[in-house]
Amino acid sequence: MSILYVALVLLSALVATTWSAAFDMSEVHNQEQLVGRSSVGKARDVNLLDPNALGKNKYTPPEEKAAQFWYDLANEEIAKRLALPQVDKRKAKNLIMFLGDGMSLTTLAAARILKGQLKGNTGEEDALSFEKFPYTGLSRTYCSNAQVPDSACTATAYLCGVKTNIVALGVTANVNFNNCSGSEDPANQVSSIAAWAQAAGKASGIVTTTTLTHASPSGAYAHSTNRFFESDTDIVTYGEGQNVPCTDIATQLITQEPGKNFDVMLGGGMGKFLPKSITDKFGNKGERSDGVNLLSKWQSLHPEGALAYNRNQLLSVDAKRIPRLIGLFNSGIMDFHKLADSAQKPTLEEMTKKAIEVVSQNDEGYFLFIEGGLVDYGNHYNIPQMGLDEVHELSKAVETALGMTNPEETLIVVTSDHAHPLSIAGYPGRGTNILGLNQHDTDINGVKYATLNYAVGTNPYLDENGKREPLEDKIDDPSFIFPSYITSTLGVHSGDDVGVFATGPQSHLFSGVMQQSTIPHLMAYAGCIGDGPKLCDN
Repeated sequence: MSILYVALVLLSALVATTWSAAFDMSEVHNQEQLVGRSSVGKARDVNLLDPNALGKNKYTPPEEKAAQFWYDLANEEIAKRLALPQVDKRKAKNLIMFLGDGMSLTTLAAARILKGQLKGNTGEEDALSFEKFPYTGLSRTYCSNAQVPDSACTATAYLCGVKTNIVALGVTANVNFNNCSGSEDPANQVSSIAAWAQAAGKASGIVTTTTLTHASPSGAYAHSTNRFFESDTDIVTYGEGQNVPCTDIATQLITQEPGKNFDVMLGGGMGKFLPKSITDKFGNKGERSDGVNLLSKWQSLHPEGALAYNRNQLLSVDAKRIPRLIGLFNSGIMDFHKLADSAQKPTLEEMTKKAIEVVSQNDEGYFLFIEGGLVDYGNHYNIPQMGLDEVHELSKAVETALGMTNPEETLIVVTSDHAHPLSIAGYPGRGTNILGLNQHDTDINGVKYATLNYAVGTNPYLDENGKREPLEDKIDDPSFIFPSYITSTLGVHSGDDVGVFATGPQSHLFSGVMQQSTIPHLMAYAGCIGDGPKLCDN
């Protein structure tokens, strides 16, 4: 295995060098692909997936439009678990949810193998930190009108406990796409586990490697008919001429509950909080058209709080002296770990450590949402050499959280929002380079193929006669885009179940197959928060 080990280490170093000059971390999710084609699509060409392709012309079962449908279903799933012998009487003081965005089970398996191979071993025998948790389950990821979901409707499920329509955040499926009057109506809004924790007097916060206003973290605080309404400018771009005012997601985070009460917020996306007249800390103009500086607004609301813009500032924060913290480390999405300037950009592990330090000052406990958001981007771009490394970074963050918390009072749940159609194909021998060619199989024409392949992506590697091209001279290139069967502008999500891994008080409840929307209700049960069933009721 020594030759493979050296090759993988060299590849890891070369990837950063090769991609750093050419790789643009723009938004991969595009409105048109997500909800349907629109006449104003040209204004949104900066996105590769368009929400206007996702949310239109999709059927929603009428009964699923009510939040109570999902609350009742969660109560049923909790009751079934409580009917079994209960092995744990402990209450969870602290609740941490880790999310690997787009972290399919195949992505986990490939990351585990790569982790072992980077040590010089065959790889298959290795394990990620959270794969050692005592309890494991499966989460069903479909949304109210989508067989294959996006990260917004799933965030509403695993953070608010209600399934909704694709692209929507924090509202019921009663709200149609781009219906601002519907999303602004409190009757259609659903609260999150972060709000439940705050109501119980706990600290709370969000951490992400995407942006603070991206779909996944926004599920903890926002109510929006369209996940792309991150700033007021975005509403004009994506709103299709809405006459009813919508409150953009960044404004909700800074000025409305529960977002304005967060003790810690760490991630990217500074541009969504600043007006176009201001150049941010990274040399880019703000994105807001309303002239509002939301970071100044936050500072005025929380004069005791601190803002951090780079790694050194973050690491120097004394959590015992600074009760509130915002860290914004890029204008937009944060960089892949492999491409990041390690002197300027904190890792997910470092952000996790600081977030726990901040919220641990609250004697009542806390809820934290921590997302490794760029696993999804690696899979969308068909570059698993990036995505698998992001899984390793998530695994390190989980390991750090385990070391900082008391297992007797801290429930940690690791899961994903949706899958990607990545496969480990053929019959490769033990220890085959997971990022290389399958040396033990060929196609019908005798051509070897990659061990990792995507169902949908940008390059099927076919010659002019439709036959597969040999990849021997390509696959070792650090910037290699892995093969796909169906050609598109970008990789897509898939509808597979995803894993749920749990440790700590009441972690046994996370076994078996569950609706994704049951996850926050199980965590709330363990922590005795929210309006549903609670351990403390017994």
